[in-house]
Amino acid sequence: MNDKRPINLDLASMKYPPMAIASILHRISGLILFLLMPIMLYFFSVSLRSSDSFEQLETTIRTCVFSKLVLWGFCSALLYHVIAGIRHIAMDLGFGETLYAAKRSAVVVIMIAVIATILLGMWIW
Repeated sequence: MNDKRPINLDLASMKYPPMAIASILHRISGLILFLLMPIMLYFFSVSLRSSDSFEQLETTIRTCVFSKLVLWGFCSALLYHVIAGIRHIAMDLGFGETLYAAKRSAVVVIMIAVIATILLGMWIW
């Protein structure tokens, strides 16, 4: 037996390929969507009650930083989850299964999501 095996894996020191980063971010975005869904459903229900409640919600979102962060976080997670999900579906169908194509598509997904998140933040703020 090899006595030089690591006892504890230091996950922070490991180098992850772009495909692993994209996959981990896809799971994290799904978790964020799950956690923020009740707040977004509450926002949606308030917006549908009456025109006065819609205007009150609109004012709250414009003035409250927390509500802007929740809205931005949810929409950003949704954008990334959809973009990465399309990549996963395409790979399940047999497109981009080579190592080069998988690396390239993972980097493209992350870049598109970062640009979309920045533009979304500029639109919300």
